[in-house]
Amino acid sequence: MNRRIAIAAVALIGLGVCAAGASAQQTFKEMVGPVQIGPVTQTSPLLVPFITWGGDMATFYANGGLETKPGTIFQKQGLNLKLTPGDDFVQQVRDYLAGKTPFLRGTFRMIGMASEAIGSDPRTKGVVILQLTWSAGDHLVVRSHVKTISDLKGKTLVLQTGGPHVGMLDDILKTARLSWDDIKIVWAKDLTGSPDCPAEIFRKNPNIDGCFAISPDMIGLCGGLQNTGTGAEGTVKGARVLVSTAEMARSIADVYVCRKDFYDANKALITRFVAGYLKACEEIAELKKEYEKKGSPAYTQLLTLTQSIYGKDIIPTLEEAHGLLSDCVFVHYQGNVEFFTQPNNLHGFEAFQKSALDLAVGRGYAKIRTGFFPSGLDYTSSDFVGYLKGTATAEFVDIPAAPGASADAIYEFSVSFDPNITEFDPVRYGAEFQHVVETADKFGNAVFLIRGHCDPSKVLYEIVQAGMKKGILQRTGTPGNYRYSLRGKPLDLSQTAEIVKMIEAGEFDGVPEFNPRATLQAALNISQRRAEAVRDAIIAYAQQKGIKIDKTQFQAVGVGVREPFIAVPRDKDQIRQNTRAQFRLVRVAAEMETVPEL
Repeated sequence: MNRRIAIAAVALIGLGVCAAGASAQQTFKEMVGPVQIGPVTQTSPLLVPFITWGGDMATFYANGGLETKPGTIFQKQGLNLKLTPGDDFVQQVRDYLAGKTPFLRGTFRMIGMASEAIGSDPRTKGVVILQLTWSAGDHLVVRSHVKTISDLKGKTLVLQTGGPHVGMLDDILKTARLSWDDIKIVWAKDLTGSPDCPAEIFRKNPNIDGCFAISPDMIGLCGGLQNTGTGAEGTVKGARVLVSTAEMARSIADVYVCRKDFYDANKALITRFVAGYLKACEEIAELKKEYEKKGSPAYTQLLTLTQSIYGKDIIPTLEEAHGLLSDCVFVHYQGNVEFFTQPNNLHGFEAFQKSALDLAVGRGYAKIRTGFFPSGLDYTSSDFVGYLKGTATAEFVDIPAAPGASADAIYEFSVSFDPNITEFDPVRYGAEFQHVVETADKFGNAVFLIRGHCDPSKVLYEIVQAGMKKGILQRTGTPGNYRYSLRGKPLDLSQTAEIVKMIEAGEFDGVPEFNPRATLQAALNISQRRAEAVRDAIIAYAQQKGIKIDKTQFQAVGVGVREPFIAVPRDKDQIRQNTRAQFRLVRVAAEMETVPEL
């Protein structure tokens, strides 16, 4: 289950703490060094790189091993391939430029880091031909004092240089509206399995606030996705997962890229390669279900093949191979159609290209923006339709919910507005709406709770008046400095929870002109309407922009006066801070891990 062993173990910055805003010391092009651009001359067998990731198991399956076997999917497609290790991403780029292979294999953001290096010559400009998977097995593990991603400001994090977590961190910072200048980074050489990997550096250095880790390392640090480390059995006391691609499901996209000159001359071959890979994904999905239900010899054979290719030092057991596959989500045919052709797709090709190039230039991997070509394959042709089963149109690619996740808040922020407002103009609140829509899309397995709040001033006024009318509440002091007692005991109006309990218990009932209980219910009602209005306005905003969103990700909840930002407001500005909509991004479990007592 070692997720991405030694992917792109490139030394962009020497190990040590540095301000994260600092640019890389070398561009990716400088790291690659001088390479003589050459044509791809070896085509039978055609060299195809792979990396250590579950998505590449479909390539193994389609090929029958490192060399194309008779009767396999790729052989039936007329392909003759030789799969070669590509975990050294810099060397991958050298081979690609030299013409040893027409392909690059990595995450989209890794490809972005190499964009200038491969895009400087028109022959080697990249065509993104295939999205393989989304990740569900990468995690940010933090110590107990980091509660939400907003708390990352000023903190020190450790991650591998040049690996898949650079892009994941970039997404997290954007969500929290932070920049790389707001954090400090310890750059680790390796992803896992050595003293110079993030998990081990985090474990040994208590001054590091968080680390990025693959699933096995995450489990070693905190015991599991919803667990907190106790200090026993090698875990780090207080360590827990703050963010995981189990819920931030559209952050790490694995892709294949092809040289432009080879793509133009061999489009039919590229089409067969992509179709064959997608066919393998369909068959593996069925075999995996069968394996988990009753066992599957064919699936077990794939696990054994994976173990033999990666080696037992990386995949010591067949269950580790099964875990490697389970950490990824195949996007299949429909996901590729959506990725490359769906307009205004916040997790599509154009959005990922912009994000990848922003990161590459902003962090110093590239000096100029050098883009890619999107796949130009005809997904309506008989190469796909009729050959693949899953070619029916769907609004969204199904990303399974993360098992075992808890209802923890990952991130939250509030928008304040004037009292009694239940309509929200997208012109005025457009920036907030755009941020919510983009965040919800990135966190495809999380839910946005939109919580409407009301100011408690009217409720407090009515309990004071009703209490004094009933003779159970006494007020002393002067305006602005009143003190209260209820039946001879001090009453603190800032203790909102206690005040609400008293109202609901009927303490202040019986005074016709003041009815705190009715006002409390009215506040709850207006807060629910406010939350629903915000939800509806966000959905309408997305529709107006032509952005497809999953409406079920947005849940409206009325809180009433129960959680005021300022318990006893003194002026209109403080009242406005209480009349707010709170956006809380949470991970929600769909199923229990153990059977409860019923």
